[in-house]
Amino acid sequence: MAKKLFVGSLDWNTTEDELKAFFGDMGDVSEAIIIRDHQGRSKGFGFVSYDDDSAAEKAIAELDGKQLGKRNIVVNEARPKEA
Repeated sequence: MAKKLFVGSLDWNTTEDELKAFFGDMGDVSEAIIIRDHQGRSKGFGFVSYDDDSAAEKAIAELDGKQLGKRNIVVNEARPKEA
C-alpha cells in the first residue's frame, strides 16, 4: 500500500514536476500533487506518495525543514481530513 506524505510551506511557484524530482532522491515517487484553488493558484501544500514505506520514512527524516525553492518545507505523514 502506498504511503502518502503531506508537504507544507511550499513556494507558490513550485511545480508538481519539481516536487516529484525533489522527493525522487529518496525513492520512486508514485504521485506528487500540489493543491490548488479554484483559480489554479497553489495553496502552498501538496502530497507525495511512495509505494515503499522505507522511502517515505527516509523522506520525512531527511527532507523535513529542507529548502525547496525559496521556502523551507514541512514533511510528515499525511493524515485523513477531519470532518
